[in-house]
Amino acid sequence: MRRVLSKGWELLAPLTAIGLGLLVFLWNPVPVQTLRNAVFDQYQRWQPRHYKPAPVRIVDIDDESLRRLGQWPWPRTRIAELTARLQNARAAVIAFDIVFAEPDRSSPKAMLDMWRLPEPARTQISHLPDPDEVLADVFGRGKVLLGFALDQRTPSQAQLLPGSLSMSRYVAVGEAARTFVHGFTGVVAAMPTLRARVQGQGALNFVPDADGVVRRVPLLLGAGSALLPSLSAEALRVAQGEKNYVIRSSAMPSLGLEDIRIGRHVVPMTPQGEVWVHFSRPVPERYLPAWKILAPDLPLPDLSGHIVLVGVSAQGLTDMRLSPMGSAMPGVEIHAQMLEQVLTGGGLARPAWVMAIEALVIVAGGALVGWVALGCGAMLSFGVFAAVLAVLWASAWWGFSGVGLLLDPALPTLVLLLAFVLASVLRHISAERRQAWVKQAFSRYVSPNLVTHLITHPQSLELSGKRQECSFVFTDLAGFTSLMEQMDPAKAVTVLNVYLDRMIAIAFAHDGTLDRIVGDAVAIMFSAPVHQADHAQRALDCALAMQRFAAQYLRNLEQRDIAFCKTRIGIHTGEVIVGNFGGPAHFDYRALGDPVNTAARLESANKQLGTLMCVSEATLSGCPQALARPIGQLILPGKLLPLLVFEPLDASTGEQPDLPYQRAYELMRDGDSSARDAFEQLASLRPDDALVRLHVQRLRAGAGGDLIVLAQK
Repeated sequence: MRRVLSKGWELLAPLTAIGLGLLVFLWNPVPVQTLRNAVFDQYQRWQPRHYKPAPVRIVDIDDESLRRLGQWPWPRTRIAELTARLQNARAAVIAFDIVFAEPDRSSPKAMLDMWRLPEPARTQISHLPDPDEVLADVFGRGKVLLGFALDQRTPSQAQLLPGSLSMSRYVAVGEAARTFVHGFTGVVAAMPTLRARVQGQGALNFVPDADGVVRRVPLLLGAGSALLPSLSAEALRVAQGEKNYVIRSSAMPSLGLEDIRIGRHVVPMTPQGEVWVHFSRPVPERYLPAWKILAPDLPLPDLSGHIVLVGVSAQGLTDMRLSPMGSAMPGVEIHAQMLEQVLTGGGLARPAWVMAIEALVIVAGGALVGWVALGCGAMLSFGVFAAVLAVLWASAWWGFSGVGLLLDPALPTLVLLLAFVLASVLRHISAERRQAWVKQAFSRYVSPNLVTHLITHPQSLELSGKRQECSFVFTDLAGFTSLMEQMDPAKAVTVLNVYLDRMIAIAFAHDGTLDRIVGDAVAIMFSAPVHQADHAQRALDCALAMQRFAAQYLRNLEQRDIAFCKTRIGIHTGEVIVGNFGGPAHFDYRALGDPVNTAARLESANKQLGTLMCVSEATLSGCPQALARPIGQLILPGKLLPLLVFEPLDASTGEQPDLPYQRAYELMRDGDSSARDAFEQLASLRPDDALVRLHVQRLRAGAGGDLIVLAQK
């Protein structure tokens, strides 16, 4: 916790996710609504409402009814006959999911306008009963409801329909409901003749979501300044013989409506006056085909106490609506399912306090996931993230399946995911920065390529070794111990540190690995831990660059009257064991084997040979373009076999192949007696050439060939 709080900028990750989540939560854009509704729909498909027999039936004008009784629209006399038979079946209320907005097109008056008949026939037909009047008379014999449609295309006609649209009274507890419900500007209602004889009228409208799916049924709607009931609300009211709706709004006006009391039923509503419907799967018990009601030879079903909804499902005529179940269903069935839900109990609810819970989950969950992701390891962070999501989704599912509560897990999940990702990315960036700092700091003590290798391959941090061919460069300062006795210690340390720092930097620039520093001596190896196919060339190039720097550094110090030493270098290549050696408490990465000792001996051999750099044939064979002068077959101290050794030439400083020396050396190597004269002549021309002087001394002492035995280290 202290570590996370100490880096306050990292807390911006979860705070940013939480802030964005709350902003989107309050804004509630269409994509978020669609995602939330998709989750709720899936819940319903997993666990649809179990159908319980309820006193609600749909009289369906289906394809079979049209086939038997004729095409739609039916004459009003047939609708009257259907209504009368339903009244005889003792239906509690008959609600038409049909708008009878125009006169019957098959009425005698309409026929007279179409037919050319003699006057006696016209007079006789004009005295026939008007089918609309017949239907109105039948409506007046029982509890019948008519539907009307609200739209946004025509001016509101509510004031033109004197009290005929709303046949009930509204008792408001709290704020007026009209300000919260969905509003419309126009009304398409039934004919005045029919409206005057019915017990109630209700809106047929639904308010689908942005994806066109009907998930809620409005109980109250608005047209102009009027508050109007829906068809299902009116059916419930009239079936109970009630006159009033008791509407209760939230104690906080901004939260809208809470519930509506219709008789003995208290129905929870959304703030906009709608009811969430928990849909069941289609069941045949819900439907009664219209032709069976009208068939004189079939007994009427017992519809005592039933709410009967009359609607159309025939192909091409039906008002099909998308449902959360993933299929389309007639609008009249949506009304029926809502009424079933009210009468049998249960249903779905999304009260206003659920949003407070979701906001709390966004804040608390985002903070927890972000804090853990910032302060803990990847596995623990992901485990906590997964656990929080599991609890969130399990709680949402339990709320739905247990008590019908609609709790949205989708948006909180996105916020938690964003908090986790942002925190993880910031932690990763922070870890990379710390890793880079550690690498930079560690590289002051260990070679950068070794640090990189250990970071990339942490399994290498084990006590083990492997056989590998490597090249080695050993450097030392000639006479530095004696110089230290004469110099001020502080000045000696300063000049030595500058020297060692630059020498090591040159080694690192050639991707060499620092094997060790012993006083003023430096040991560099190549091709470990990372394999380098050109390790011999790298070693030689590194040695030449070191020698160039050492010579220039010495000249610079001499110009400042500071004494310093020349640098001697030995270079060799061979197979060694490289790896971590030591014990469990402490181990070191290094190379073990004879080639390491040989390189050190070659560095020391410079003292006896008079040279500053010795490279073995083994190394030089891997440098096809290198320039070098052969020194001879050296038998190093403690060795039995000779080693062909060369003095490298630096082409970058203008040095050229030394052909005169090469010819003299070949004569000496072959045992030719003229070799002495050849070297004597070179010595006269090059009095400062230490290697020429060495061979002259050897030849004068009676030595022959190029075999040189070094007696001391």
